[in-house]
Amino acid sequence: MDSYNVNISPKALSQLNSYINYINDTLLNEQAAYNVWLDALETRERLSNIAGSLAYCQHPQLKALGYRSINFIHHKYIMLYRVSGTNVFVDAVYHQLQDYENIFVNESNI
Repeated sequence: MDSYNVNISPKALSQLNSYINYINDTLLNEQAAYNVWLDALETRERLSNIAGSLAYCQHPQLKALGYRSINFIHHKYIMLYRVSGTNVFVDAVYHQLQDYENIFVNESNI
């Protein structure tokens, strides 16, 4: 099993923080917000071990650029990432119910 150095982009961190802030500040559920944060950390750790073994995205442009996604372990969020050698670059975090592949392509002008 390979070990990868996981790098979270400022955009992905901002997206994750937005979800957590919404849960904490709008839904007024501090424990749930904390649990999502812990889940993100667990998922990041898991990604450091299995990043190269997960399937590529289905969107043709993302697949061509080597993007993959990993589901959070306990919550309905995903990390969109790419692998370069032993480095993993998490470029976005989305809720699974979003059309995240198309949203990412449109936001990134790919």
